[in-house]
Amino acid sequence: MLKSFITLSLALFFIGCGSSSPSTHTHNLFQSVAEKDAILVQDGKDKRYCVRCGMDLVKYYKTSHSASSVDGKNYQYCSIHCLEDHLGDGVTLKNPQVVDMSSLKFISVADATYAVGSSKKGTMSKVSKYAFSSLEDAKKFQAEFGGEIMDFNKALEKAKEDFKYYR
Repeated sequence: MLKSFITLSLALFFIGCGSSSPSTHTHNLFQSVAEKDAILVQDGKDKRYCVRCGMDLVKYYKTSHSASSVDGKNYQYCSIHCLEDHLGDGVTLKNPQVVDMSSLKFISVADATYAVGSSKKGTMSKVSKYAFSSLEDAKKFQAEFGGEIMDFNKALEKAKEDFKYYR
């Protein structure tokens, strides 16, 4: 009897662990989008992954940033945190951009308004940083999820705080 119970329990355990289709946990995160909606700017076999930490850029798309090196190579980051990490190495980058939460398109960071410290999870940081192309959209997000409205430079300063203990 005990042997039958153990066998049945193990069988149910293994059936429950099996999967007939690939996992699609990507859409469970607020930062995620459908793969068709993500714009990936890097080239090569690793274009889907953050150049600094290796995180999946589709999974963390809504916090994505991008920039180009002076020689024209495109970089994409899962977050402003990883962009700052790269800048902290002393690299010179041009044309920094961020994903606009409303359109899911890249916009210049100079045109972005950030909602920083909302109740939505951050990427690579406890303090979330989401960007919008319009102040109105940022304020709507803020009304629902909280946070402080600021420009890119102030949001980058907040990201720099992540590094004060280990840089």
